[in-house]
Amino acid sequence: MALERGARRLFAVDERAAAFGLYVGQKATDAVALVPELATADADPAADGTALTVLCDWCRRFSPAVAMDPPDGLFLDITGADHLWGGERPMMDDLVGRLAVNGLFARAAIAGTPGAAWAAAHFGACATIIAPDAEAESLAPLPIHALRLEAATAAQVMRLGLTTVGRLASLPRDQITRRFGPAVVLRLDQALGRAREALTFRHPPNPWFARLVFAEPISTSEDLARVARDIALELSGRLEAEGKGARRFDLVFHRLDGRSQSLAIGLCLPGRDAVAITRLFLPLLERVDPGFGVETVTLAAEDVESIIQRQAAFDGSRTTAVQETVAPFIDRLTNRLGEDAVWRAEAWPSHVPERAVARRPALSPPRGTGWDPGRPRPLRLFRDPQAIEAVAPVPDDPPIFFRWRGRPHRVRRAEGPERLAEEWWRHPFEAADPARARDYYRVEDEDGARFWLFRAGLYGADAHPKWWLHGLFG
Repeated sequence: MALERGARRLFAVDERAAAFGLYVGQKATDAVALVPELATADADPAADGTALTVLCDWCRRFSPAVAMDPPDGLFLDITGADHLWGGERPMMDDLVGRLAVNGLFARAAIAGTPGAAWAAAHFGACATIIAPDAEAESLAPLPIHALRLEAATAAQVMRLGLTTVGRLASLPRDQITRRFGPAVVLRLDQALGRAREALTFRHPPNPWFARLVFAEPISTSEDLARVARDIALELSGRLEAEGKGARRFDLVFHRLDGRSQSLAIGLCLPGRDAVAITRLFLPLLERVDPGFGVETVTLAAEDVESIIQRQAAFDGSRTTAVQETVAPFIDRLTNRLGEDAVWRAEAWPSHVPERAVARRPALSPPRGTGWDPGRPRPLRLFRDPQAIEAVAPVPDDPPIFFRWRGRPHRVRRAEGPERLAEEWWRHPFEAADPARARDYYRVEDEDGARFWLFRAGLYGADAHPKWWLHGLFG
């Protein structure tokens, strides 16, 4: 239900509700009076639009040209594609059957024009196929609403007794235009094939896309590996022809039951080597459950960039950058361990240790000047400082002894303090608080291990300052 014209009205009805005489636009109170056990739910047009978009993309397995017809329809141009399913009827049955398996009831029709297909799907028999040049005969008994006219225009036409498409089509065209305007004639001509209708087909935003459709479903691991190589070769050839490379590849296996299994790999440098791409996908194929078989495989390249070819030397050799030799190893680690497990630390402009390091891709170019050599930082910085017990001879001196994780450490050498406080723009009323200041010390114990310690709070301002271990040097 939805609020319309100051009253709650039915936004959509299913077949059972329609059988009781309920219709779209009917007041909710009237509908409940007719059917007291009526089950209703609030309409969500935004969610319906999102679902229709997802369904539109899913239908690309049947045709590369799919257009949306909000709020609940799709147009598929199946010219030259129906033979892949054995004809128009098997193709339509397959589409409707897949939707039904997933709990979506659909009405479909095939015709030579979008207008005729729309009219037959909405007002004709379910799963209708209109023969070529038979649009006028097939649409003649259908109601005038089958022409997709505006509600006010359709009501005006029906007031004159023109309740069917055939009655309207029997009138002279000049009389139709004079009485109802050119829009009615245009819709009639579009449905009967006398005028062309332009549809806006939804195309994926990524043009770097390859698709393989199989005559027979595949399910064995050897077949999955083979098609992964074949589709990688196809897409890599297109990338090479355009001088492009991609940092990410998404491989999707579409099963017979309508479900899909997705795999993704990432590259630290733009690439298009089909052998290397296939090698990265092979360990991931164990995750694929083919079910009753895979009928379609798609591969998409993301983050596509231009690749600069390296000049060969005069002796015929080719100079190879260090990054290119390390890149395959990093790619294997990244795709096996995850993107968050392989990264490079880079200095970030902040004097607070927790915010002075940024994670960057392993082979990304450096940004910034790096760390200040006059302020050394530990190789390993703990995510959260760990509490320790420390003993210092005087308040501002480094500790001479501390205990960490139950193990005692006697300090042999120490440097510091280096006083750090909160960034005032983050905590303007607390940055000057002495309790938020830290005094850092670089210390070395009798075994030669080096630690980065700090005291939180200042003597005098805090009766019992606390000591923490924040990192390890080496």
